[in-house]
Amino acid sequence: MSVIADFLDLVAQLPGVTRTDHERYTAWKAGQTFGYLWEPTRTVGLKQTLAEQLALVAERPDVFEVQFTMGAFGWVVVHLDHVERDELAELTFEAWRLTAPTTAVEARADELPR
Repeated sequence: MSVIADFLDLVAQLPGVTRTDHERYTAWKAGQTFGYLWEPTRTVGLKQTLAEQLALVAERPDVFEVQFTMGAFGWVVVHLDHVERDELAELTFEAWRLTAPTTAVEARADELPR
């Protein structure tokens, strides 16, 4: 089970990330937006490929839900109470890689946040 502090720690480990606080949510960007946090519901929204979005929701609908789709990407809502930190790290990293500048992605290689 993950908590909000886990997500905050994971995104803090990724290079080039900026945070924007809004009234009801917080957004993270690395070039483009890759994640959202809604503290009251203990959920995050993460950018994924359409195929990954559909696979996650089909496999575990109690943990993941479709947020929206945009072009070739599908955003997925992750219920933090039902996902382990290592899986959250992987999902957060993949969302970051979909938006971060190529040079940052290449420099980071496959090193997941811990």
